[in-house]
Amino acid sequence: MATKNKSYTEIWLKDPRDSNYPAARDYLDLLFSGEKPVKIVQRLKKCDTILKKAKDILRASELPLLPPDNIHVKDNIEKVNSGIKLSPVLLVRSHKLIIADGYHRVCSIYYLSEDLDIPCRITYM
Repeated sequence: MATKNKSYTEIWLKDPRDSNYPAARDYLDLLFSGEKPVKIVQRLKKCDTILKKAKDILRASELPLLPPDNIHVKDNIEKVNSGIKLSPVLLVRSHKLIIADGYHRVCSIYYLSEDLDIPCRITYM
């Protein structure tokens, strides 16, 4: 298991993978109509990456913590323990925080330590 002593640079890529943006748009298409998802993703691509704690992202999103035996959560924990870096998460400010891409990664890091920093790109609706 990773520890609090592991720095976020050992766990995370500097920038999101290109494949994360279409995934975010697909999710946002379920929430918003028209060109709104496309515009949100365009803003996410231009955002600076900031750091937030796993516990704070989950609280602000009001999403439940996925169980540790969830296949994607387990897979991400194994990646971290193997030294494979994860992609930063993509967030949208709304009446509650929307995790447009990276929910499983947030939950995985929470199990490693809820106080670990998670790199995020965050924009508004």
